[in-house]
Amino acid sequence: MKDIAFVVLPGTLLLDLAGPAEAFRLANQRLVQRGAPPAYRLRYLGPQAGSDTSVGVALAGLEPLPPTLPDGATVVLLGQPSGLESPLQARLTKAWTDTRRWLARVLAPGLARPGGTLQLATVCAGALLAADAGLLGTHRCTTHHESLADLQRLAPQATVLANRVFVIDGPVASSAGITAGIDLALHLVAQDCGEAIAAAVAQVMVVYLRRGPDDPELSPLLAGRHHLHPAVHRVQDAVCAQPAAAWPLEALADVAHVTPRHLARLFREHVGRTPREYVQSVRVALAERALESGQPLKQAIAAAGIGGDRQWRRLRRANVLLTEH
Repeated sequence: MKDIAFVVLPGTLLLDLAGPAEAFRLANQRLVQRGAPPAYRLRYLGPQAGSDTSVGVALAGLEPLPPTLPDGATVVLLGQPSGLESPLQARLTKAWTDTRRWLARVLAPGLARPGGTLQLATVCAGALLAADAGLLGTHRCTTHHESLADLQRLAPQATVLANRVFVIDGPVASSAGITAGIDLALHLVAQDCGEAIAAAVAQVMVVYLRRGPDDPELSPLLAGRHHLHPAVHRVQDAVCAQPAAAWPLEALADVAHVTPRHLARLFREHVGRTPREYVQSVRVALAERALESGQPLKQAIAAAGIGGDRQWRRLRRANVLLTEH
């Protein structure tokens, strides 16, 4: 399993911790329900055994900052409320300086090593701690809009991007904060476990309108997920999980436990397209994603359930027209 290590400092924003942690926990739950092993081991580290949080509730039983990190681990740095003071004032606390030294000693070499497997993820002003520890270098990154100037001062060589939900640059992932941390966690789940698991987690968390790192457009895998109808979600989950299946309307209706005619009506109402159009859009999106990752065309379209180059070109054109309208 991949270690997801949340670093908890005094005053940590509780939602910055709880939101992403729940996304990873639910991913494990959905994997086990589908007969697969869990993907993540959640760990909670800190410079002290217990810590208060932004809302006053205290967290206890935190692991001490370890001398090493296992291969593949992701370290998550969380935000702290600035209040009336600059976030830079946090650098004066012992907890901050102890954590900064640990990050520079334990995490920084793994991030800088070519081919290394360690990853950094920051939520909200957690990017400031990463910058202060020298982890950002020349990477592209973001943070909460109130802390952008502080981040640029702490990481003068980094490219600090404003108005972004989250940014992925190599082993460094950063998010704007609060709910953007959930968006980032879902993106990482999709990378590790596939879009079907990420979509299932988003459904449980009622955050169907997942946002991406670079553009405001929704992926076809996520579009049409802003409803609460369980029958339609069952069909969408099934198609994302097995895109290469035949999926005639009758089979989709069996998954939804409704008649084919009623399913067609539900899709028009809640998704804005027919079940067949939805299946095609998912297949095109999965094939395009596989091509972007470097897979050969024949392999990419076959895995997505597309029967050859001619059908691929036809479906792609149809999907563009459907999206435009």
